[in-house]
Amino acid sequence: MSAPTPLPIVLAITGASGAPYAVRLLEVLARARVPVELIVSSHGWRLLQTESGIADEAALHAATGGDWSSITLHPDGDRGAKPASGSHRTAGMVVCPCSMGTVSAIAQGSSRSLVERAADVTLKERRRLILVPRETPLSLVHLRNLTAVTEAGAVVIPAAPGFYHRPATIEQLVDFIVQRILDQLDLDVEIAPRWEG
Repeated sequence: MSAPTPLPIVLAITGASGAPYAVRLLEVLARARVPVELIVSSHGWRLLQTESGIADEAALHAATGGDWSSITLHPDGDRGAKPASGSHRTAGMVVCPCSMGTVSAIAQGSSRSLVERAADVTLKERRRLILVPRETPLSLVHLRNLTAVTEAGAVVIPAAPGFYHRPATIEQLVDFIVQRILDQLDLDVEIAPRWEG
């Protein structure tokens, strides 16, 4: 009897600053052959271009290692795609980076796009939803929306790297956050040092 196929992770990239986190996370998942249902919003594509020079799917494919055998890309406008349905089983969802507009939509359950609908489905099905906002400073509206999504079951991982491992490169700062995301997904992938006491 063959081993069961692992459930896919839904990964959404939205328009908040923090493209290097998304690119690195997708690279690690692709190299580990973790099944991923990828959704990039229109603002997410603009962000990738602005911060990482990634203009399209081919460039994102190349920037993340070139092997997308475990990655499926869905248009954000396709609210009939698999991640929009609770009957499509997943291991959870990550929105990285997560704009405050996306946080607000998730908090209100508005589901105007595939990203928002997939997040709504993830919460209603009681699956792990991980949001990675980078906004600073935070307004009271932001804080209330972050509280609402947390009360609904989401995990918020602010893109605020630690410095106790004495990072020497931007890549090490990025990996600090990506490691926390991988940990929340219960993936046995090590890319950053841990606190040794």
